[in-house]
Amino acid sequence: MEGNGIEHRTVRANGINIHLAEKGEGPIILFLHGFPEFWYSWRHQLHAFASLGYRAVAPDLRGYGDSDAPADVNSYTYFHVVGDLIGVLDAIGADKVFVVGHDWGALMAWYLCLFRPDRVKALVNLSVAFLPRDAMNKPVDTFRAFYGDEFYVCRFQGAIETELVEIGIDKVLKYALTSLPASPFYLPKGKALREQIDIPITLPSWLSEDELKCYVTEYEKTGFTGSLNYYRNFDLGWELIAPWTGSKVEVPTKFIVGDLDLTYNTPGYKESMNFDVMKKYVPLLEDVVVMKGVGHFLQEEKPNEINQHIHDFFQKF
Repeated sequence: MEGNGIEHRTVRANGINIHLAEKGEGPIILFLHGFPEFWYSWRHQLHAFASLGYRAVAPDLRGYGDSDAPADVNSYTYFHVVGDLIGVLDAIGADKVFVVGHDWGALMAWYLCLFRPDRVKALVNLSVAFLPRDAMNKPVDTFRAFYGDEFYVCRFQGAIETELVEIGIDKVLKYALTSLPASPFYLPKGKALREQIDIPITLPSWLSEDELKCYVTEYEKTGFTGSLNYYRNFDLGWELIAPWTGSKVEVPTKFIVGDLDLTYNTPGYKESMNFDVMKKYVPLLEDVVVMKGVGHFLQEEKPNEINQHIHDFFQKF
């Protein structure tokens, strides 16, 4: 899968095995993927930044790809994953690195910077803005109150894996990677879910049949449970980060989102992406970029533009 000099190895981190894909020599950039992805979503960036004189490292987060997937649903909190990332940095001999995150990887990058700013030189995050902890309301209750029981985060709290597998992993991933709405995302129950997902889809120019097959092959091997367990820890994570209520992310940061991203078009999320709002909680924020005509998977949809944004920012440091 995607050779061309990309090397693969497994390191021991935080008591589990973490798979790494890496390429190049030089200052390290740690690329953190989201859902439903794995290291492969950064394939364009691994090649590009290796050629620019960086060591590009993309782990499979716990529960994904060739990394371990602990059976305990409660083993997927922010602390577990940030602990994995610190273990990865120690294993590869990295004191301080650049970080790029997308989707869940962006959320984990925010918490890596919040908990261990001493290990991060600078951050570029995609799609998911920093949301300060609401001390009064649990996240899933808030999602349910605003968007209802069929909002995707609420649906992921239950055992939706069976429904997804019955529809077909290939169809689910093809839909998720190409057809997310530019609006709040809902997953109806029963027959309506199949009717929503099992539709004819023409792949966009940025995703080939072979590239889609790489995703399908990986998820046929792992299933969805590990990756969905992140959503199932929203409330537990909220409880555990109580001591950081009101804390700020003190790392130089650039934030990028597409104007067709569901996060940018979901009420409550979009407001958090305003530069002045985000800078209250990320005081070293330097820029918020809204890319026109781009959806959720912007590092794959517009790799050259994203690479330029990342390179321009990290060159400052």
